[in-house]
Amino acid sequence: MEKVIIYTDGACSGNPGPGGWGTILMYKDTKKEISGGEKNTTNNIMELTAVIEGLKKLKFPCKVEIYSDSAYVVNAFEQKWIYGWMKKNWKNSSGEGVKNKELWQELYNLTQIHEVKFIKVKGHSDNVYNNRCDELARGEIQK
Repeated sequence: MEKVIIYTDGACSGNPGPGGWGTILMYKDTKKEISGGEKNTTNNIMELTAVIEGLKKLKFPCKVEIYSDSAYVVNAFEQKWIYGWMKKNWKNSSGEGVKNKELWQELYNLTQIHEVKFIKVKGHSDNVYNNRCDELARGEIQK
């Protein structure tokens, strides 16, 4: 199984407000940057979208490491929150409907195609790829 590394970040000016996402895919010696944005969105939606769009670019099942500074995204999988939400029919521990359910469902479905590991990185520090994803996301807000 081929290995791919994906770095992602989402950003929002105001929450909700104009937002952007940035993703870097790395496969062997190839690096590809993608980004996008929305006029009225939230930071969490942009964080989820960055991961989804990265995974959607993969043409065949891969072993994927996803690096994100979003505890929201990483913990949902690494602390297995998403499996609890699914068991409770997309309700959280408070019994409320999980926000961004459609995005979580899409992301979950993509993680079933690939062997995915989520890794939390410290945001806005010395990680060159995370900082570049942040630049891409913020650039989309400016558009």
